[in-house]
Amino acid sequence: MGSWRDQILSAFTPQVARLTLVADPDGLLLEEGVLEGIRERGFELIPFEDPIAFRYAFETRFRSRWDRGEETDLVVVLRSASHDLDALPYDLLQAGRKLSFSLSDLFPNLSYPVVAALDRADLDALFDAQLRHAPGQLGDNATKDFILRHVFDIAPELIKEPQGLLRVLLRRHYRGQRIPAILDERLIQMLRQNGLFKDWPLEAIIPDAQAFFAFLQERWPVFLDSLAKPKGDVVHEDAADYGFEFSGPTLLPFDHHDVRIYIDNLFLEGLLQPVPYEQSQALAKTWVAYGIKVSPVENRRRRMEGLLDALEKTIPMVEVRHGEWLQFAYRWAELVALAQDPDTPLPEEYRERFQALRSRIDSAFTGWVMKRYASLINLPPAPPVMLHHIPRLLARSFGDDRRSKIAFLLVDGLALDQWIVLREVLSEQDSSLRFRENAVFAWIPTITSVSRQAAFAGKPPIFFPASIHTTDKEPGLWTQFWVDQGLTQHEVAYAKGLGDGDLDEVSELLSRPRLRVVGLVIDKVDQILHGMALGAAGMHNQVRLWTKQGFLRDLLGILHTKGFQAYLASDHGNVEAQGVGRPAEGAVADVRGERVRVYSDYRLRAQIKERFPQSLEWPPIGLPEDYLALIAPYRTAFVREGETIVGHGGISVEELIVPFVQIERQNR
Repeated sequence: MGSWRDQILSAFTPQVARLTLVADPDGLLLEEGVLEGIRERGFELIPFEDPIAFRYAFETRFRSRWDRGEETDLVVVLRSASHDLDALPYDLLQAGRKLSFSLSDLFPNLSYPVVAALDRADLDALFDAQLRHAPGQLGDNATKDFILRHVFDIAPELIKEPQGLLRVLLRRHYRGQRIPAILDERLIQMLRQNGLFKDWPLEAIIPDAQAFFAFLQERWPVFLDSLAKPKGDVVHEDAADYGFEFSGPTLLPFDHHDVRIYIDNLFLEGLLQPVPYEQSQALAKTWVAYGIKVSPVENRRRRMEGLLDALEKTIPMVEVRHGEWLQFAYRWAELVALAQDPDTPLPEEYRERFQALRSRIDSAFTGWVMKRYASLINLPPAPPVMLHHIPRLLARSFGDDRRSKIAFLLVDGLALDQWIVLREVLSEQDSSLRFRENAVFAWIPTITSVSRQAAFAGKPPIFFPASIHTTDKEPGLWTQFWVDQGLTQHEVAYAKGLGDGDLDEVSELLSRPRLRVVGLVIDKVDQILHGMALGAAGMHNQVRLWTKQGFLRDLLGILHTKGFQAYLASDHGNVEAQGVGRPAEGAVADVRGERVRVYSDYRLRAQIKERFPQSLEWPPIGLPEDYLALIAPYRTAFVREGETIVGHGGISVEELIVPFVQIERQNR
């Protein structure tokens, strides 16, 4: 039978009709595998969301080709039911064949609202389970239980002791698995029924990874104490006696084999922090060693060793979904941040392993980007996968509450490994800050005028061709996005050039009585980057020193005091790169970056590529047709041979995968 995708893809035969109109209320065509299958069959796809933006893309990219007699198969996708296809422009309706796909066709026996809440990535497992177990017609709760069991491998009725619950939550939160709220509610309801977890903070730790790891972190020192106690002694204390944030048992079964297998990785990857412990020498040779602070040098050596082992085994392959690279990028960033620590130089035996691992990652990631990146642009914006999805996510988090206020902080040029450094300093400066960390893909080429502008415009660069070489139009694009969401111009603000000096002007801006959304560009890191002569380690050191000056801490303080929800992202990262020579193209390149050159003429780009055969001719994916990038490969740059720079524009993990973090303040 194959997969659910086959049912959809079988409808796409090339050269049958140049235009196909699809009613797709459940966003099935926007799933990565389906998008890729449609593209492999020679079709191009445009979602129909905003009539004006659509008309622009349609006329510039397709109508002109058809007029020239070129054959391209175009799919126009409307995110609503089939009877709404009539809402499309008349000239399309006349020319196109019409299709429609929905979840209720694929899963006729399951409750539609429950299936619709699932991430599209989970439909594979559900489709297989439906074929294997052939359930009859199931109602809401039976559908929830069927999905919990067969898609997420969770059988609530079998969770009878703490280690069982911890195992389920560790597996879920460590992998960053997204489970819809309606399934979490069902799981909590069933766990509450059996009374075994009555004092556990289930409502916090089941849906929220950050809360779950904070809960484990609080309990870890109690567990270490219990190891040192004579066997008969019991840890009696109530959670309140410790001043814990979370209710529930004080002693957790960290040593149960189902739980213990995760613990090393949680400490290695920074999800849990090691704690000081009096009898640390006695436990230093046991399985709890990663969770104990010994000395900075020893802890760093252990983490280097452990992360190198773990990362060497888990480099994602070319066919993985984007989420695997986003997760892997955080683990890699932890290792890069350790390797660049200015206080202790990297021992020689690690340096070679680190460089070999980095080459393998560069090569795997480039292969994946060439194959899969084009499918990311049209993915639904929740959860955000690319920078231009962020404004739509922010608009959603407003909900119906007219009082909520949102601040979007864009730290220009901040790589994920530098975010790790920044987060560490912020946590030391203010222990009440809580970080919900995610990552998104930047735009290629990873330069400010393309990528940052997309983040504020809320749409791909093909829709702002007039300003793609400058950032002057950013405030207007940002305001326009929010006006389209129903706000007035007075409720939206934008400011850039931040990162130094006092916060009086920002504070004044944030005090405007009607302000609801503010976009703030902090360009200090980008300035450090462009003046950086000391390579990547110097970069880390400078970011650490800048964060210690307290600008960001104070800004977050003002935002939280004034009732803003704060979100932080970056428009691109940066890498240390070696010069391979400058292209001598005179004044004809539209962008003369260190890691990328941009031309408006195919022939000119091809000439320069001849001189740099390793470089990549990047197709204008989501970009204006005449925006033709030539990207320096791996860790090289178009500067003097032998010169080392820190730059951006290319497609390494460090440049392309950037932090997207919600920063909250926990009120004690």
